Amino acid sequence: MSESAQVAGDERVKKEPFLTKLMKRPELGAIAGAILVFIFFAITADEAMFTLAGVMNFMTPAAQLGILAIGAALLMIGGEFDLSIGSMVAFSGLFFGVCVVTWQLPLILSIPMTFVFAAIVGAINGNIVIRSGLPSFIVTLAFLFILRGLSLVGLKMATGGSTQLRGVRDQVESDWLAPVFSGEAFGSLFAWMAETGIIDTFKNGAPKVPGIPVEILWFIVITLAATYVLLRTPAGNWIFASGGDKVAASNSGVPVDRVKVSLFMLTACCAALVAIITVMDAGSTDARRGFQKEFEAIIAAVIGGCLLTGGYGSAIGAFFGSIIFGMVVIGLTYTDFDQDWFQVFLGAMLLIAVLFNNAIRKRVTGER
Repeated sequence: MSESAQVAGDERVKKEPFLTKLMKRPELGAIAGAILVFIFFAITADEAMFTLAGVMNFMTPAAQLGILAIGAALLMIGGEFDLSIGSMVAFSGLFFGVCVVTWQLPLILSIPMTFVFAAIVGAINGNIVIRSGLPSFIVTLAFLFILRGLSLVGLKMATGGSTQLRGVRDQVESDWLAPVFSGEAFGSLFAWMAETGIIDTFKNGAPKVPGIPVEILWFIVITLAATYVLLRTPAGNWIFASGGDKVAASNSGVPVDRVKVSLFMLTACCAALVAIITVMDAGSTDARRGFQKEFEAIIAAVIGGCLLTGGYGSAIGAFFGSIIFGMVVIGLTYTDFDQDWFQVFLGAMLLIAVLFNNAIRKRVTGER
């Protein structure tokens, strides 16, 4: 047999069909779902939904959820869950509010301290999971209630009985770091586009969209960074290996425990970032901030292709899964449908995503 014939018959160098490669992509379902949701609202919703102002309206909540979903997706790929991420938004928001209002620290100190505080809580979560051997579902479910309760108690102690801490905006509005975490970016560019007639304006000439909300920029940057880490770095290989088969990964030299604890810390820091952004935008923090966001973040990650068993998923999938959420929760306000249909959509999308991802995995791997 000739050498060329041997190479042609060698499975190791056999080219994979494009469709097979496409089917293996975890974000396929989320992208298809986003297209379908877009078509649905293009038909049923008021045309204002897809103006520049309308897009910003649904991208803002999508971005806030998406930052959480990216952290949740990486942790799920690593084989773990964090059900305390929503409560962590409230708890880290409390800490940030105390730093700014009670201690009157500048943002250059308050923000890093909040991230360090969140990372410590995430490390505690991770170490309990690793050292006890308990499922992360149970440990983080416990922390969901612990952190929510501490938020309530802490706010009452900081405010003398209230569950809301006000005065954040007054403390940070003149801080040079505030525009990085609140408000809109590229205001001068949007003002110029309004002057030249590129974008819509009010009667007084002010642009209807003054800029891009900073959470959208953070959302995009975090998605790109997470995608790069997963696909282009050894740390990404470690994350996939830790979630796929931690025993085999450990035998191959992957520091599985360190990877998992780091992912818990990263997820907590994502919650802290959302807390900082929302507290600064609202000018206050309260005990219900981030309520039930842990479930929405996990659902967005599952819609994005993350398997509940770990070892499979993508940040891009979580990106599109979050956009689906944003389009539906805001898009319903542009239609005649009852907004409570969102709850039905939530459950249906989760079920469809799990069934779709399971079917794709079996098709690709040849399982029965």
